[in-house]
Amino acid sequence: MHREQENALVELLDIAPVADELAARFVAAGHRLYLVGGSVRDALLGRGGGDLDFTTDARPGTVLEILSGWADAVWETGIEFGTVAARRRGQTLEITTFRADVYDRVGRKPAVAFGNTIEGDLARRDFTVNAMAVELTGPGGERRFVDPHGGLAALAAGTLDTPAAPQDSFADDPLRMLRAARFVSQLGFTPAPRVQEAMTAMAGELARITKERVQAEFSKLILGAHPRRAIELMVDTGLAEYVVPEVPAMRLAIDEHMQHKDVYTHSLVVMEQAIERETDGPDLVLRLAALLHDVGKPPTRRKEADGRVSFHHHEVVGAKMVRKRLRDLRYPKAVIDEVAQLVYLHLRFHGYGKGEWTDSAVRRYVTDAGPLLDRLHKLVRSDCTTRNRRRAAALQRSYDSLEHRISELRKREELDAIRPDLDGNAIMELLGIPPGPLVGKAYKHLLALRMERGPMSHEEAEAELRRWAAEQGVD
Repeated sequence: MHREQENALVELLDIAPVADELAARFVAAGHRLYLVGGSVRDALLGRGGGDLDFTTDARPGTVLEILSGWADAVWETGIEFGTVAARRRGQTLEITTFRADVYDRVGRKPAVAFGNTIEGDLARRDFTVNAMAVELTGPGGERRFVDPHGGLAALAAGTLDTPAAPQDSFADDPLRMLRAARFVSQLGFTPAPRVQEAMTAMAGELARITKERVQAEFSKLILGAHPRRAIELMVDTGLAEYVVPEVPAMRLAIDEHMQHKDVYTHSLVVMEQAIERETDGPDLVLRLAALLHDVGKPPTRRKEADGRVSFHHHEVVGAKMVRKRLRDLRYPKAVIDEVAQLVYLHLRFHGYGKGEWTDSAVRRYVTDAGPLLDRLHKLVRSDCTTRNRRRAAALQRSYDSLEHRISELRKREELDAIRPDLDGNAIMELLGIPPGPLVGKAYKHLLALRMERGPMSHEEAEAELRRWAAEQGVD
């Protein structure tokens, strides 16, 4: 594309009016301002509306003076790195002075150095699609497209490449390798061959990055539009060994139905099917549970006497493995608990058969799932990947039956709030005992009866409590 065509394209971009207002202030101060990086990429993709990133030749102190009296709020949190953040009419802006950083290639924090040209600033960016800029301070407010590394052509081709040699780029900041996988998921891009080769050769460098930063990129990747493609890239390049080694380990286990190449492929299909069942946008907990639900299979794999492969109690082992991995990645406790519980429960439905469960078993299923019940429904249904249409239809009908029974019990018994028929205070009053462990034991006994029988009258509950107390030797 010729320069005239590029600039004509840029003139058509939907760039927020606040950007032009800010540019006018920089012109008045004798400085240049460029919309840069992801903001330009997303504008070209028609994905505008997010935060705006700018770069400028002005030093941070000057940027603060330019923003004074115009911005509704200003933050100096990143000023030591040359970044000043601001808000104007609800729009968040980040303005960073041209950078010419030098990396020691031991950690990932560079020695901050300010640059003097837009070209030098763009050369240090992670990928060519993020190394484009639009100057907003041209004569008469004219916009000028700056693309020294062919980012526009790469964007059109859906190719992910680096401005410099990928070995140099990834040596400077190994997190860029995981970011490449994230862009594969979010934008559907394909890494250039040299990029994938460098990722494969340098995957071990990811160990330099803090777990918190790795987790942040991995979560964005999981929540993207194409997470399967990104996971496959991570496994193929070896990055997964430094993030979720349990995933590539699943390639070693053939699943018991012999319907898939391996448990790894099955898990990717389950994740895709779970995504299709999402109703309120991307669900991190559901996606992680779907991807990791069978990680317990490799360590529990056994060959039985009849030649079949079994994975007894893999859900129990898998839940423990998931807890350990997600803790290592510094996920919040709530996420860890929810994903592990889904992994633990995902196999329970297979005892349902054609409806042999008692009402007590259905109550326990609902109670153990708690607020995760809707996600559990989605996970269990997604876990059916058999190519046998008759068997798949039978499994779905069986789960339809379970959901119907849950619905009927919920109407009758308020399943979402199952409690013993007597609370702690009533137990202490009836037995004449003070607070303590014995009250908890009595409570658990009544809860077990509630699960088994359903609701009891107050008189029945009192009689059962007295019977239990006599058995326990409580006067």
